Amino acid sequence: MVAKVKKSAEVHQEDKWPFGKKNYILFAVAMVVIIIGFVTLGQGSMTLAPVLLILGYCVLVPAALIVRDKDVVEETPEVKPEV
Repeated sequence: MVAKVKKSAEVHQEDKWPFGKKNYILFAVAMVVIIIGFVTLGQGSMTLAPVLLILGYCVLVPAALIVRDKDVVEETPEVKPEV
């Protein structure tokens, strides 16, 4: 009976969505920066457009994927291995 309870807790933890509000805000900011970068590239900017595109693709999108929201980290229970 104990094994079934622990197994369901592990499944519940794996099903949890790891992204929170902070992740979505960073991703939205990244998309806006990328869109502005493409618009300025279309207008002929050869200095601002690459900076915005690199900032969006290489800094903000990975940050949106890596940064952990405190609420999401606190909600996930820790599963201790059996000894």
